[in-house]
Amino acid sequence: MNDHSIPQHRQLYELLRRHIREGVYREGDLLPSENELCRIHNLTRPTVRQALSRLAAEGFIIRRQGKGSIVRSFPKDIGILSVAGTTSALGANNLRTEILVKPTVQPWNDDFMFPLSQLEKESGCIYMERLRLFNGRPIFYDINYIPNVNLPRFSSLQFKDRSLFEILRNRYQIEIIGGQQRIRARPAGKKVATFLQIRTGTPVLHLERKFETSRPGFYVYSSIFCNTTEHAIFGTF
Repeated sequence: MNDHSIPQHRQLYELLRRHIREGVYREGDLLPSENELCRIHNLTRPTVRQALSRLAAEGFIIRRQGKGSIVRSFPKDIGILSVAGTTSALGANNLRTEILVKPTVQPWNDDFMFPLSQLEKESGCIYMERLRLFNGRPIFYDINYIPNVNLPRFSSLQFKDRSLFEILRNRYQIEIIGGQQRIRARPAGKKVATFLQIRTGTPVLHLERKFETSRPGFYVYSSIFCNTTEHAIFGTF
């Protein structure tokens, strides 16, 4: 747990979840005890409990008093509702990202989905469109809006098969810490249907999201169309 920009409970949560997804811990296995996790990772008990509580809430483990944390088969559903992000939710090995529109600086839409600050309006946004594929199948058509504020060389970075949140964290020390979202069911238009390889009019979930970050006053916005014909959407936010 040596990345000081990320809360320790979040680091432990992501590590254990990755180990479950990769088969280090299999269904029915016991995770190390709270005391063992504290000792191995040099963490406090409340920090460990916070990580385990989140794993339990998302269906990865069952916590049994007197027995410990038992690994469940990890959910087939997709944890897009979590602030951890799509790459963290699905695992980098299962997820591919195609860039449909490269990052471009442009004005905000007049009818943007969330109110904007004066600084955001004056600075414009970095606009990008991505297609996220899970095990080769298109799952998310993702439109991103990032304020064009103190992000040097952002538009020149490589985003194919990379996590936007990890780039913000590692290159700009911007951590996603929370947010708000609106979720609607709507029929897929022709453009969305083409990208998601479904019929026009097929119901999709549309998520409009505003992420709060560790940089005061800096928010990341996205509009995501979800193909849920094979996967349900779950998670905490």
